[in-house]
Amino acid sequence: MIENKGSYSISKTLSANDTGETGGHQAGILIPKDTSILSFFPAIQELNEKNPRAKLIFNDVTEEKWNFNFIYYNNKYYGGTRNEFRLTGMTEYIRTNNLIAGDVIILTRDAYGDRFIQHQRTGATLAPSVSESAQNYTVRLKLSYTWKVISC
Repeated sequence: MIENKGSYSISKTLSANDTGETGGHQAGILIPKDTSILSFFPAIQELNEKNPRAKLIFNDVTEEKWNFNFIYYNNKYYGGTRNEFRLTGMTEYIRTNNLIAGDVIILTRDAYGDRFIQHQRTGATLAPSVSESAQNYTVRLKLSYTWKVISC
């Protein structure tokens, strides 16, 4: 269950590209280079290693564990062109939950460092097993069309 005290949550409205509806291949969900969003993730901006990453484990509302990777694609510094952050390994979660463009994923890190993932259907409320305060989250800062810092 999501802790309210000391928790930090971000949300992302999924695009058709994020869910695979476009048929194209991408290397995970793009994370904006905004400190309000990046501070949710572990610091990995190392330039002495090509494409450094951190393995992140998220629990969903059924307590199933999901393994994702937070990657800094820094190959711009190794002769390539990419200089971006991505959250990868989410395809199985997206497919298992039948998520489509417009659905929202909510990522929470509690005061103990545990991470949680939940989703919200477009125009729907969160599942009843999710804490009531998480269902009534308020937007604290809208960073782009799809990413938000939220308060639980």
